[in-house]
Amino acid sequence: QVQVVESGGGLVQAGGSLRLSCAASGSGFSLNTIGWHRQAPGKEREMVASIDSVGYTNYADSVKGRFTISRDSAKNTVWLQMNSLKAEDTAIYYCNAVYKIPFLGPRNSWGQGTQVTVSS
Repeated sequence: QVQVVESGGGLVQAGGSLRLSCAASGSGFSLNTIGWHRQAPGKEREMVASIDSVGYTNYADSVKGRFTISRDSAKNTVWLQMNSLKAEDTAIYYCNAVYKIPFLGPRNSWGQGTQVTVSS
């Protein structure tokens, strides 16, 4: 099993920036796609950004041009740089890692989430 841990959330004023980190740990696995998702109170969880093993990125329309996802494959770590934050970005942000373990096929793990609060 792969463990996923997020960090970097907090309280920031509108227009400010935050950088979230997601670290995957375990043994005998190879990471594929890592994605950031968020869930605001009363809303469904939504995909924010993702990056695959060759660096292809995908973003939700609501964050394009403001958020940037990047990864260090050697460290099994992904970052989400969030700029020009808005009140509507307030949510719990979750990291999801899709990975493979030999002979067991693809699997995925979720982190525990990190709170991002943007004050207006």
